[in-house]
Amino acid sequence: MIRIFIGYDSRETAAWHVLSHSIISRSSQPVTIAPLSLQQLNGLMWRERNALQSTDFSFSRFLTPALSGFEGWSLFMDCDMLVLDDIARLWALRDDRYAVMCVKHDHRPAETVKFLGAPQTPYGKKNWSSVMLFNNARCRALSPAYVNSASGLELHQFKWLDDEALIGELPSTWNHLVGYSAPVPAPSNVHFTIGGPYFDEYADCDYAAEWRRERDAMLHVSQRTTP
Repeated sequence: MIRIFIGYDSRETAAWHVLSHSIISRSSQPVTIAPLSLQQLNGLMWRERNALQSTDFSFSRFLTPALSGFEGWSLFMDCDMLVLDDIARLWALRDDRYAVMCVKHDHRPAETVKFLGAPQTPYGKKNWSSVMLFNNARCRALSPAYVNSASGLELHQFKWLDDEALIGELPSTWNHLVGYSAPVPAPSNVHFTIGGPYFDEYADCDYAAEWRRERDAMLHVSQRTTP
């Protein structure tokens, strides 16, 4: 069973559901998908919202190992994504040598504002935490108490690990940054990090047509009866 947690923000509800559909429709293995919704994290998430965080799940993503009982592996993903490949291919890359695995971008955004007026904050390892394979037993430092008290940089720059050698690297195709990453023939997962096609301002961004096709497929109801 592939255990997946997807960040949830009520402003991007459509994005959350379309991403989930894109995973389910292509997966060759069973998946479980849970939304990281703040209203469901009572007793686990109590820190006040930071003026610099652009989504509700900026910090709650780091509760993934705790929500998994610090057992097995789990996958976290931002909701502003679209999976175009079998998620089992990503799951198969788990490597017990590492505590966490991610795409190691060198992302240096030039703009200062992104979707819905959210601030665009530059920092080292930016977007590394937007797709993370957690080896949960090796991430016990991410207790709810720590996640609620650590700074944003401590969390997103993986300073909760004793050694950066514990960060494994995933192929860049699994976190293709729309508008930033160099074009590739067939990205496995596209990330609308500046803003997705569900926002009017980004309706014509790259991969918008693919996102809308996925949304339409999700909304389609067959009128045919099965025998």
